[in-house]
Amino acid sequence: MTVLRTPPSPAKEVPRFPPLTLSNPEMVAKHTPCTLHPSILPPELACRLFYAMMDASEDWKRNKWWLFDRLVESPHRTSFYVRRPNEADADAVDVGSEEWQEASHYWYNGRNTEKPCYFPDVLEEACHIVERVVNEEMKKRKRFPLEWAGDASGVWRANVAAANRYEGGKESVGAHADRMTYLGPYPTIASISLGTSRVFRLREVVPSNQKEDRHAQTFNIPLSHNSLLVMHGSTQERFKHWVPPQPTIDVYRPSYPRNPNGCIEPSNCRINITFRFYRPDFHPSTIPRCKCGLPTDLRADMKNRQDGKTDKYWWHCNGAVQNDGKDCGFWRVLDMKAEERGPCLYDKVEEPCTSGCKDAA
Repeated sequence: MTVLRTPPSPAKEVPRFPPLTLSNPEMVAKHTPCTLHPSILPPELACRLFYAMMDASEDWKRNKWWLFDRLVESPHRTSFYVRRPNEADADAVDVGSEEWQEASHYWYNGRNTEKPCYFPDVLEEACHIVERVVNEEMKKRKRFPLEWAGDASGVWRANVAAANRYEGGKESVGAHADRMTYLGPYPTIASISLGTSRVFRLREVVPSNQKEDRHAQTFNIPLSHNSLLVMHGSTQERFKHWVPPQPTIDVYRPSYPRNPNGCIEPSNCRINITFRFYRPDFHPSTIPRCKCGLPTDLRADMKNRQDGKTDKYWWHCNGAVQNDGKDCGFWRVLDMKAEERGPCLYDKVEEPCTSGCKDAA
């Protein structure tokens, strides 16, 4: 006798959306925790900065690290700059001082790099403009409790800058979230693009408890010469970003020649400069060491957010990038109170956040 059973219900179909190009600031603000400014610097300053960085980039290096038992090399050249502190600012941090050298050395994939240079004058000039725009944007946004609140003036200041050179369409960088070891939770990062246009991609890491309900969508943001993309708090906690290879690119022709009576020099290079704030409460001396004896890496628990809230960060061994692909397995949850970090924005509210950070967005 055959027993008829109710057929299983069909699996829930979760729609998949194709990549979406965010071609204007309004679309960028709607779909991501970022803001886009298509033209940020005076045109003449943007050209001067491009030429200065192009000249400097001849000495930039391709970083190397171990990945799955292979020594790999970054597909683009990179460098790192630190800013001289403002003597009038009592809260300023001299990231170029000897005690901060560790943070400067380990900025890229936890790999020890050469001693950084201070901001050249043209970079300092551009940084003042970027800071003003970033602070105007931050005033418009709701903030996160774990953001830094120690500056008495309440403004965002950049004290380091990471620079990258992408030559041609093949040079790229893979999907990643920026290292938070010295930035701390919910950092704001301001990224300026110079030279030829390239596509910048963002894709959210969908929390584990939402994977049956939705798929992540990829967003493409074309970044042209002199554009500024501000990655606000929660970008590094929720999204991964990358610069993919492109089969074709447009040659960049500067608006101003290098010299007053010179010729325009076309270029197939993109220079990207990301201005960042290294927090005093994440001073190198406070970064936990793993069993390898190296500074650990701080990451957000991107897959276990609840209702858009990041509950945990953790310190983990990053020795694999140096020790032939092997690490010691060190892992520890970040405890802001026990590690005496801050002050954070939650210190200014009546009911402090004790287990993590409430998403205020």
